[in-house]
Amino acid sequence: MRIHSYHRLYKQRLLCSTRSFKARGSKVNRCQFCQVEQNLCLCPYQPEVDANIAIILLLSSNEVFKPSNTGRLILDTIKEGYAYQWSRTDPDKQMLELMNNPQYQPIVVFPKENVESKCRILDLNNAWLNHGKKPLLIFLDGSWREARRMFRKSPYLDSLPVLSISPQSLSQYVMRRSDNSQHLATAEVASIVFSQLGEKLAAQTLSLWFDVFKETYLMSKSQSKSDIQRPKLQHYLNRENPS
Repeated sequence: MRIHSYHRLYKQRLLCSTRSFKARGSKVNRCQFCQVEQNLCLCPYQPEVDANIAIILLLSSNEVFKPSNTGRLILDTIKEGYAYQWSRTDPDKQMLELMNNPQYQPIVVFPKENVESKCRILDLNNAWLNHGKKPLLIFLDGSWREARRMFRKSPYLDSLPVLSISPQSLSQYVMRRSDNSQHLATAEVASIVFSQLGEKLAAQTLSLWFDVFKETYLMSKSQSKSDIQRPKLQHYLNRENPS
């Protein structure tokens, strides 16, 4: 398997923590990388897609410790991905350097309804896609309340364009629920964005990987009556690339 930036951030936060984080399901013996039960480990099946996009995952305070987090599935899928701890006043210097690198076009992924300056909202038909810069997609990873706070209180994001999505279906994420059923899991949002940007293989692979994670995560719960044949995993393993 490929060790990526999310795994390194997780390890770094563990080393700095003064107390353990007790999330739901904390008694499960989990793989430290894929965060499902050890005997159901998904690491051997981790995808890796060549795509003309890069990812920044900006995580709220304790999001990296939550086994139900789906942001790491994005970095499982896309080769060029970075994970950083969010800070209002002390953003990671390497992250700022990356965002200011002229080979990238940084773009915040966020609902347009929450963007005050509508001129920041991108039209995918605009010419910026043809300027030769690699899209650097910034996902704010946390609860919906945390993501809104991160968006409002990050001055280093204020000048960046915003890409919004219009989901056509309700969230399929069953481990963590928002009060609003239109609030998608981070991996669901990313899959839609990839599709909009023409990265069909990345979109399909992430969507299937998300399904595999949901299936396996639920199997880790003793009360779950999941299919031991793991049909989502079998479908993922037998997948065909989109045309």
